[in-house]
Amino acid sequence: MSEGKRVAVMVGSLRRDGYSSLLARALAALAPASLTLDIVSIRDLPLYDADLDDDPPEAYTLFRDAVRAADAVLFVTPEYNRSIPAPLKNAIDVGSRPYGQSVFSRKPAAVVSQSPGAMGGFGANHAVRQSLVFLNMPTLQQPEIYLAHSDALFDEDGAIAEEKTRQFLTQFLHAFEAWIARTGA
Repeated sequence: MSEGKRVAVMVGSLRRDGYSSLLARALAALAPASLTLDIVSIRDLPLYDADLDDDPPEAYTLFRDAVRAADAVLFVTPEYNRSIPAPLKNAIDVGSRPYGQSVFSRKPAAVVSQSPGAMGGFGANHAVRQSLVFLNMPTLQQPEIYLAHSDALFDEDGAIAEEKTRQFLTQFLHAFEAWIARTGA
């Protein structure tokens, strides 16, 4: 890619140092020079309320503007009860409304899920993907990223501990880079 692309990273967990937050920061560190991964906070978003569409709270506007300015979106999420955390679903709703004014439409996307359990957030990954279909976001299909046993992924500095996992995530980021270029962002 000839110019750098900005990727809005939406972290599904509100925990500042939760595994998804650590993973998002580790991915930013592994990203090729042509991608800038910026975490867009969802922490302060009030619950989506259509009654606020005509006069949205500042948090809605700041969030929407940050996503609108990005070339692509990367979702990094844990799995809660075989689905996505409520704050991430709320962020998706805030960004997709009012109807017809979605900040997500046509932005290339990718999904990374993690879980301390053995399934790697498979349910959450596919729940996000289900929303992305409606949001009209061309979504990277391969490689799929379901990181199991995320409680053992990181070293004491928050970096990915195993070289094989770093290589896998680096390959994923290069595939996402190519996907962004291919989809015309």
